[in-house]
Amino acid sequence: MNVGKEATITLVIFILSAGSLRAPVSQADEKYQPVYKPTLQVSRKAGSVKIDGQLDDPGWAGAARADNFAEHNPGDQTKPPVDTEAFITYDDEHLYVAFICYDDPKDIRASFCEREGIYSDDYIVLCIDTYDEATWAYELAVNPHGIQGDVLWSRSGGEDVGFDVIFESAGKITDGGYQVEMAIPFSSLRFPNRPVQTWKMDFWRNHPRDDRGQYSWAAYDRDDPCWPCQWGTVTGIENVQPGKGFEILPSLIGFQSGDLDGDGTVEAPYTFQNDDLDGEISIGAKYSLASDVTTELTYNPDFSQVEADPAQIDVNTNLALWYDERRPFFQEGSDLFRTWSNTIYTRSINDPQFAGKLTARFDGTSIAYLAALDENSPVILPLEESSSVLLAGKSFSNILRARKNLGEDTYLGTIITDRRLDGGGSGTVLSADGEIRFSQNFRFQWQAAASHTEELNDTSLTSDLSDKYIDAKTYTAAFDGESFWGTALIGNLEERHRHFNLDLTYVQLSPTFRLDNGYLSQNNRRELGLYAGYTFYFEDHPIFNYIRPYIYPGIVWNFDGLRKDGWMRLECDLSMTGQTTVHLCFLRSSERLAGIKFEDIWRFHLCWNSKFSDMLGVNGSINFGHLIARNEDPPVMGKEQFHELGLSFKPAACLRIEPEIMYDRSVHRGTGEELFAGFITRTRLQYQFNRELSLRLVVQYDDFDKIWDVDPLLTYRLNPFTLFYVGTTYDYEKLAIEEKQGRHWKLSSRQFFLKLQYLFQI
Repeated sequence: MNVGKEATITLVIFILSAGSLRAPVSQADEKYQPVYKPTLQVSRKAGSVKIDGQLDDPGWAGAARADNFAEHNPGDQTKPPVDTEAFITYDDEHLYVAFICYDDPKDIRASFCEREGIYSDDYIVLCIDTYDEATWAYELAVNPHGIQGDVLWSRSGGEDVGFDVIFESAGKITDGGYQVEMAIPFSSLRFPNRPVQTWKMDFWRNHPRDDRGQYSWAAYDRDDPCWPCQWGTVTGIENVQPGKGFEILPSLIGFQSGDLDGDGTVEAPYTFQNDDLDGEISIGAKYSLASDVTTELTYNPDFSQVEADPAQIDVNTNLALWYDERRPFFQEGSDLFRTWSNTIYTRSINDPQFAGKLTARFDGTSIAYLAALDENSPVILPLEESSSVLLAGKSFSNILRARKNLGEDTYLGTIITDRRLDGGGSGTVLSADGEIRFSQNFRFQWQAAASHTEELNDTSLTSDLSDKYIDAKTYTAAFDGESFWGTALIGNLEERHRHFNLDLTYVQLSPTFRLDNGYLSQNNRRELGLYAGYTFYFEDHPIFNYIRPYIYPGIVWNFDGLRKDGWMRLECDLSMTGQTTVHLCFLRSSERLAGIKFEDIWRFHLCWNSKFSDMLGVNGSINFGHLIARNEDPPVMGKEQFHELGLSFKPAACLRIEPEIMYDRSVHRGTGEELFAGFITRTRLQYQFNRELSLRLVVQYDDFDKIWDVDPLLTYRLNPFTLFYVGTTYDYEKLAIEEKQGRHWKLSSRQFFLKLQYLFQI
């Protein structure tokens, strides 16, 4: 308890002291006038444009010019320390954009890396809201070497870094800074089929030095939480066609697997058995039925080029883990699939043999439909205090999402998901959701859903759950063929201002609510939470950019009215010079688990992220406190410490080394007995030979399971979809061998694979 009081008092004194350190705005900044919601009239290009970073082509003559950039981080719409100019023009096939970024070339940070590896560099961003609705938008980024990055932003899901757009780019570092050219095919964009286009647009520049400077053509009002609502408006693009035509994406995959056989005894010694070489053909196709309607089909898709999910420490959790979606097929329309309650979780489609998708956007209405035949379907079984992940064989899923935009940050939507298992059983969800923006600073988000579940009749899959019930001993947790309905209700009221922010959230999940095509780790839950925070901004302060303290109280009870959890969190975010951010948190809570009430729960959390130099970045966290050891039977109170440390080391522009380690240990609070201890270490090495050819090596050790993973991958990539790669995976386990004392490292499994994939655009 004393630790909590001291931490709270220290945090309050620190915040109050720092709040008095605001520096005055300089006279030079007072003369500068930022432009809010600027406008730009674009004309067709006057001649040819070659994308080489030179900007000396006749096509740039007369191009529309955007300047007078404003610094919105760390400054508040102040004049940036360096100047930036952007130019835009077009023809029938492409949108052309160029940037001139003035700077001392010795200070420029630029990695020669694989696509998407640029976000700690200097780079520019073209932001485009083609439907002028402020609900979703493209972010196309390029660094000084012309290396690309792209993101799909959506109001419901934030930034999706897995989204890919085909466009051409080049960059060049000059005596006066750097220059970037971009050619974006209209076929890569979705926009209304109108003779004259009106788009929201902004030109961004990221300038990482002592601070992560962010400058843009459009100035931003920190009292307005809607980001794309404040972009500029670009007009003059006429008689162009959005993405149409036919795309075919065939792939040829070759592979060979091997596994360790035997049990290490004299009678059955370990021997490594290799399977025969094998291969498969995969094919995908995309066709635009109309200007705003796109269909996609894929047969036997292969996702082996997607980097393996980083290991997570799950030794002290009894909930299903969440994994990000990185597979290319599921990216189109991903903004529509995201909702407050994770009603759609595309990782629930694990190993599709066949999948099809349709997306349509017109007159403020968006529709997405996804169907998939899955070979090996995961089932997340949520309970009141835990969840389990089971594999239930083949299934067929249908997912339909529709959303109607009613204004900026206001929409009404619906979702229908249905999954049918081959062995019997199904899960269906009907959902409605929406958002209402009452004013610039107030909005309300809500979702209501009902689920109908028909269980598999196969208790062998749930043998360890045979004695558990999900609804006051009405329905069992085992898969015994029961059928039931469930409901969910979610509401969130937000108030956003320049300094003050408040969220009030209520979540209600009935004991029988399921999301077979979504992610739900617990049910039988009513939760009420409040977030309230205040931001202190600083101008030209030697240490701080801002300090944001906030409180987060919450309470959880079940449908029987029994209080299950209650907490108070005191937190503080700090943004400092040296591109350093720090987060502090102190938590006090009481929780009822497995019929035991744990009163004296507390945790201190400190995490940081710093990119203080171009060569080296550091991130990590320190956590300790009195926390429940949840996987003990029965659960007990432990003294736990969990720590993380990661580095990003760039000894050369073409080489990046990223080691990290996670450590977790808990001892019984009463007896001092060790409950669990271990670590996971992972190192990722990336070497870029040229813009197309790269080598990636991931080495990971899991001390909990005593397994080494070594995964090299050589890739030749012309664009996000046309590529060739070859790679292997090696798993080493420490195994007992009868004729030798102790345990010894053995290669337990291996896979070799290669892939050739080419995108044909017709």
